[in-house]
Amino acid sequence: MAKNFWGNSTKPGVQAVDTLIGRQTEIHGDVRFFGGLHLDGKVVGKVLALSEKNATLSVSESGVIEGDVCAPSVVLNGQVSGDLRASEHIALGAKARVTGNVYYGSIEMTGGAKINGQMMHQGDDAIAALTHQHPVNEPLMEAVAEAEGRFKV
Repeated sequence: MAKNFWGNSTKPGVQAVDTLIGRQTEIHGDVRFFGGLHLDGKVVGKVLALSEKNATLSVSESGVIEGDVCAPSVVLNGQVSGDLRASEHIALGAKARVTGNVYYGSIEMTGGAKINGQMMHQGDDAIAALTHQHPVNEPLMEAVAEAEGRFKV
């Protein structure tokens, strides 16, 4: 089984790297990608995965993003100055630094990782809490209506 850069076994189905942004590269503008993107350099702009599944962003210790990030899976050991959104999974290494809010499906943090912002779980319950649209429990609603009918004057 493959190992990530902390020496842990990677999860099955982890995306291979399709695009590499090298250490000496600096991009000004948004980056949109499919598949796997590995960043050793710097991006000044948003980094966005164009697919909802099977896209992974990995940022090494030398990698820097000055802008928002949105991808299903993120492996971070560098810096992000902006909101970080990962609908599936975020793994934060010991050198990871986030200045912004972190929205995650599941999260894994190694000691030493730092977040200066809020951490918010994104799942069915979290979305329902934000939108105030909870699934309707029909038997409960019937019981409430019956109880309201008994107490009317």
